[in-house]
Amino acid sequence: MDSASGIIKDSEMSFAEAIEGTNAPLHVVDRLAMADVFYLSFDGRRHQGQIIVDVELEEDVYEMFALMEKLQFPVNKVLPIIAYNWQDDDSMEDNNSSGFNYRTVAGTTKLSLHALGRAIDINPRQNPIIYQDGRIAPGGAVYDPKLPGVLSMDSPVVREFISRGWRWGGNFEDMKDYHHLEKPY
Repeated sequence: MDSASGIIKDSEMSFAEAIEGTNAPLHVVDRLAMADVFYLSFDGRRHQGQIIVDVELEEDVYEMFALMEKLQFPVNKVLPIIAYNWQDDDSMEDNNSSGFNYRTVAGTTKLSLHALGRAIDINPRQNPIIYQDGRIAPGGAVYDPKLPGVLSMDSPVVREFISRGWRWGGNFEDMKDYHHLEKPY
């Protein structure tokens, strides 16, 4: 915690530390930026975390986190995925909001937009993935749009992302990926 400001610093990595060990090609890494974002967490206190995104999306991310803080929309934590040894499932289980992770879409060989820094996940435990067969990830998560930190079509957070050209995983047809927001090229 920064005692002068009262802000709890959840992450203070350098960019090099935050991408250490990625197998992303240099042309992808060269397009990434690390944003230091502020948010109200579920403990009711102001936190600072870090999220890596495509440089083209950096301003959107700053503005969206500022909007979430203004709306008192709680965000659990925001750590670069290296904190979980590049394991998306571990990050989701810990309710971490994240961006860049050079990986494929689960169960496929197709690169995820996370691999290009063009997707972010927010509060996976409040906003789980619900597959067509009824499986939920992370395990034990519950989706209830009436609770704090939950994204829905009625959420001003989701509406603002969509107005900026982002897509929300809650609108996916084959599954509902409620924590996922992406902005393709």
